[in-house]
Amino acid sequence: MLSTVYTNGVIAVKERQLLGEKLSRFPAMTEEEVLRALSESGFGAGGGDPVLAEERALDAFIREYAPSEADRAYFFAPRDFHNLKALKKAELLSEDPSPMLAPEGLRSVEKLKEMLEEGTPPVPEIEEGATGAEIGAAFDRAMYSYLFRLFRLRRDLTKLLRMRVDMTNILTAFRARDFDAAKELFLPGGSCKEETLRGIFSEDAEKRERALSGTPYAAFYAACLAAGKPPFTGAERLLESFEEKFYAERRFGLEGREPFLYYVFRRRGEIRNVRTVLTALRAGASQAEIEKRLVGGK
Repeated sequence: MLSTVYTNGVIAVKERQLLGEKLSRFPAMTEEEVLRALSESGFGAGGGDPVLAEERALDAFIREYAPSEADRAYFFAPRDFHNLKALKKAELLSEDPSPMLAPEGLRSVEKLKEMLEEGTPPVPEIEEGATGAEIGAAFDRAMYSYLFRLFRLRRDLTKLLRMRVDMTNILTAFRARDFDAAKELFLPGGSCKEETLRGIFSEDAEKRERALSGTPYAAFYAACLAAGKPPFTGAERLLESFEEKFYAERRFGLEGREPFLYYVFRRRGEIRNVRTVLTALRAGASQAEIEKRLVGGK
């Protein structure tokens, strides 16, 4: 692994290429103007689709500069589990998995196929006749169990993972018909107790309103309550950007591995927002509609 000092020096240079406030002006532009501004900023250099080019560039940066295997796994292991899930579903449905696969994570697709065939841990056991939702839940639980074990000596990554589990479980509760159905799909390793999550289903409106009071998820829970039913767009945006926000709130005191993590979360957020802007412009969305769809860490 490269030294943290060297990596942080590289990041200091790369941070100058972040879009920053330029992004906030994109919703008022035409698609051609956005693409020109991206090119002038060096975003997606190399031609072709700028979003895909920037995703590939960020992947290459993570692979080269990640301070540890754990940091690399935080970003890439979810792809492995997504691809394992896609391969398993394609196998059961006798379909081509290619359209369902994400870009390569820590392992090649061929290696993942071998793992599925041999049942190599952390591949979960899938019961005969399992539904698509049950297969998905099994792989999700396997992923989080795997990552929690991997991060046992990393408090920072463990904390981020617990926050993601908690917010995902809260969303799962809102989407479920009752607590028992939600409990079957809850992910392991979160900090929200079962009784707290049960409160989301309370018939007492006041108790339900206060179910997550005193937890770090009050704003997230409020977004779920405000929506009431799917789609939980506001809450999903908060979930997408919580890691960036977590480091943005402490950005002037980051040290060690933290600048690497913060930079990657910021760049991933920018890539996500650029994709949103371009897709919305091509669909004829208004400036106000586009602005509502953007997410950010500040």
